[in-house]
Amino acid sequence: MSGQILIDPLTRLEGHGKIQIFLDDDGGVDRAYLQVPELRGFEKFAQGRRAEDMPQITSRICGVCPMAHHMAATKALDDLYQVDPPPAGRKVRELLYSTFMVEDHALHFFFLGGPDFIVGPDAPRPKRNILGVVDAVGLEVGKEVIGVRKQLRDLTAAVAGKAVHPVFGLPGGVSQPLSSQAREQAAAAAARAVDFGQFALDAFRKIVLGDPGYVDLVTSEAYTHRTYYMGLVDPANKVNFYDGRLRVVRPDGTQLLTFDGRDYLSHVAEHVEPWTYMKFCFLKDVGWTGFADGAGSGVYSVAPLARLNAADGLATPRAQEAYEELVTTLGPGPVHHTLANHWARIIELVYAAERMAELAGDPEITDPRVRTLPTATPREGVGVVEAPRGTLFHHYQTDERGLVTAANLIVATQNNAARIALSVDKAARALIRNGQVSDGLLNQVEMAFRAYDPCFGCSTHSLPGQMPLIVDVRDPRGELIRQIRRD
Repeated sequence: MSGQILIDPLTRLEGHGKIQIFLDDDGGVDRAYLQVPELRGFEKFAQGRRAEDMPQITSRICGVCPMAHHMAATKALDDLYQVDPPPAGRKVRELLYSTFMVEDHALHFFFLGGPDFIVGPDAPRPKRNILGVVDAVGLEVGKEVIGVRKQLRDLTAAVAGKAVHPVFGLPGGVSQPLSSQAREQAAAAAARAVDFGQFALDAFRKIVLGDPGYVDLVTSEAYTHRTYYMGLVDPANKVNFYDGRLRVVRPDGTQLLTFDGRDYLSHVAEHVEPWTYMKFCFLKDVGWTGFADGAGSGVYSVAPLARLNAADGLATPRAQEAYEELVTTLGPGPVHHTLANHWARIIELVYAAERMAELAGDPEITDPRVRTLPTATPREGVGVVEAPRGTLFHHYQTDERGLVTAANLIVATQNNAARIALSVDKAARALIRNGQVSDGLLNQVEMAFRAYDPCFGCSTHSLPGQMPLIVDVRDPRGELIRQIRRD
């Protein structure tokens, strides 16, 4: 009964990918592979460009999370030119970044991940999308989801110049002060976002936690991995999206290490496989022992659940209350259930909304001094932020004129890549028996990667050699008449 099952293309994600599932003679799964066939060449594009162009160049990597790349690149320029933004400039940056986190988390929960729970993993394929969600929860709820995201994007456009590809980050600060009018706009958007976050939490409690079948699915071994976790934390070990030190905890929750973003290459390495363009990050402090979890494996995770696992909580009251509910329900921590990322994502949405409100209420944020002009000769800089999908590193080296000689980007999905591969393989092994599959069952295999909200367009690097191009030419009956290859 040995054979192969192909899921191609994958659905509800950023980028392109496919899953190849190889069956054994009994119809069980011998191995399932998540393959990413696309190539990202931004490190090469950057060479020879002015370093100050990088916030604009890298924001084009992804139209879903351009702010994350823009901010990581901008912080890398701060380090490159050895300059710190004034307090107001830093706060404007964090306000916009918190706005982005709310908007992006809302996108994933309601548009990408939410359909698996709101309409159900076995629902007909045409229903497993935002239209199915609106049909299930009602038009008014759908309008509110869209309305909140629009208000947040309008704020981003007003402060950062553009809603999709921001143009405000500069080495040493931002391009313009926050006006009183924009501050009022931010306060109004934050208040609505806080209410929206509470609504999303209530919806999760009712739809997911209120359904014993969903709870069993979330906590099942099919979607559980005991790995290391990494995320940015503030001095009190609370989650911080914009700044802080990287903290790594073991599968039992004890701290393995903390480190500054500039030292990432001392702790993070990449492993390659011949069947994908995505590299697999692992902890140098533990080592690569293959696709395995446990304390003896260097596989680790980033993303919302990993951030909560790596931290001691959140610094705002409503988010902290929601965090304690998660740990009480699924813990004690760390929480190893991959599908719990969806719950963690909403908790982070609440935190980002509350942080927006705090920053909008800070009178210092409208101070006109928003930039410190750089004077140092550039050489090397590293910028780190927590993207919605997890930790994001930007690393640039330049000549004395500030022209990029080398660039390295490690995005969240690369940090998560090994754990995602583990999740897809384990879910396939648990769900597929006797070679029997259905569309709903294969969607449950996809749910194993979708919980991470991966961005494969961001995450792929070239392996040694060349990227093959294969074009199949078929006649009207679908028969292959010619194949063109460039290997």
